[in-house]
Amino acid sequence: MMITNIYAITAIAVIGGSLFGFDLSSMSAILPTSQYRCYFNQGPNGPSLNGATHCSGPDPTVQGGITASMSGGSFIGALISGFVTDIFGRKSAIQMGSIIWIIGSILSCASQNIGMLILGRFLNGMCVGICSAQVPVYVGELAPHLRGLVMGAQQWAITWGILIMFFLSYGCSFLTGPVAFRLPWGLQIVPGIILFLGLLFTPESPRWLAKKDRWDECCHIITSVHANNHLDDGFIQMEIQQLKDACELERDKTDNTYLDLFRPHMIWRTHIIVFVQVWCQLTGINAILYYITYIFGMAGLSGSSNLVASSISSVINVVVTIPGLVFLDRIGRRPFLIGGSISLTIWWAVCAGLMGGYGNPAPPGGLNNIREQSWVITGAPAKVVIACSYLIVASFAPTWGPIEWVYPSELFPLRLRGKAAALSTASNWAVNFALSYFVPSAFVNINWKTYVIFAVFCFAMTLHVFFVFPETSGRTLEEVEDVFKGVKLAWKMGDNKLKDDEERTNDHELNRTKCDEALHIEDTSGSA
Repeated sequence: MMITNIYAITAIAVIGGSLFGFDLSSMSAILPTSQYRCYFNQGPNGPSLNGATHCSGPDPTVQGGITASMSGGSFIGALISGFVTDIFGRKSAIQMGSIIWIIGSILSCASQNIGMLILGRFLNGMCVGICSAQVPVYVGELAPHLRGLVMGAQQWAITWGILIMFFLSYGCSFLTGPVAFRLPWGLQIVPGIILFLGLLFTPESPRWLAKKDRWDECCHIITSVHANNHLDDGFIQMEIQQLKDACELERDKTDNTYLDLFRPHMIWRTHIIVFVQVWCQLTGINAILYYITYIFGMAGLSGSSNLVASSISSVINVVVTIPGLVFLDRIGRRPFLIGGSISLTIWWAVCAGLMGGYGNPAPPGGLNNIREQSWVITGAPAKVVIACSYLIVASFAPTWGPIEWVYPSELFPLRLRGKAAALSTASNWAVNFALSYFVPSAFVNINWKTYVIFAVFCFAMTLHVFFVFPETSGRTLEEVEDVFKGVKLAWKMGDNKLKDDEERTNDHELNRTKCDEALHIEDTSGSA
């Protein structure tokens, strides 16, 4: 039995996105626990308090490596996914990723030392790289008219993974011994199994099937998903014809490698899809989500109060993502990106000003013997820093969060779409790796100036989006090609879009009339 409801298909596929959320949140919640820090301790132990030993945990540089190992694996996974998806299909690539995830989670759960933990997280990262690159392509090719919703749903799945695993890890923090971190890492296996089994009942991407000249399967899936098997529907006929025309245009083109993404007619859009992911990481969102317990520790929170306050950011992430999914196709990509980066600039700048103006160096060794908490701020300014941290999450969640997965899969023709998404996502994970490795040491060495860096990045991305990023909402994947024909100013794309919409509406009516006439002729001849 094949599932044909696009929302059910999306719900299954975006479990691949939730895997990243599971991994990210488990590290965030587990990092400050004494069970984790004592088991992987590399520094001197602090004085006992109420019978509990305060361990320093891994060295900040080593901890950066542990955290970044997932991003390193994601970089590799994203790159290889371009080849895997073109050869085996979108759905099969995601299933392969889920198998890798299960193996990585087993190794993380059973890790006896830092090396084994890094290997497990690296494998988990390979899965996240594959899924984060190909899930948006898969659901976007199944639902070309609802791309903002279904492709952005991956980000919502990530936020749910963060929320679920954070509370699960928080509950496990009350357990004694290594089981406090082994149990949540072991439970990560469950969504990997669900993803693999669920995809057995979903269709392959019709556009990948068209690329392989499997037109019977392609047409069957399009009509099943969009028209309840009514092949004679005028708009379905038009969609299939558009797809055939696009495939015919690309049939004689042999360029289908990563190198072809950098040819003169593709380099401009390649730079856009790379930077949408690079800027997304430089918003600082993953620095907040990975290390929010460190940030709140600097603001005076510790123990359970720190974890509970940190969990609020996960709730905000889930709830505030919803408006982005609902309005992304109506309002467009550019307004969300620009509005999000402006607000992020403000909140990072406020945090930097408060930390620099009212904060002070922490005692030697950091607060509570956590070296990364090497700065301290108290009183009302500390509460504002906590509030601004929440606002950073709330500004990112409906804007850059969903669009980072939607935009890269929209800009390229079918023959290059899988590799373009792979390259874009690999860029995401390359920067994620650098930030994961850099942030713990940054908290120790430059303290509050870390906030200044992210504020500057957010301001720079505002300008880049305004001048360069075109609007793509309201067009099918085949029609997006028109955006890059001729010289168009990105900030005037709205005017062009209105004209294109009018032309497309007229074309749709004409094509529908032609389909109806053709069907009428067939019925007449059949009757005769």
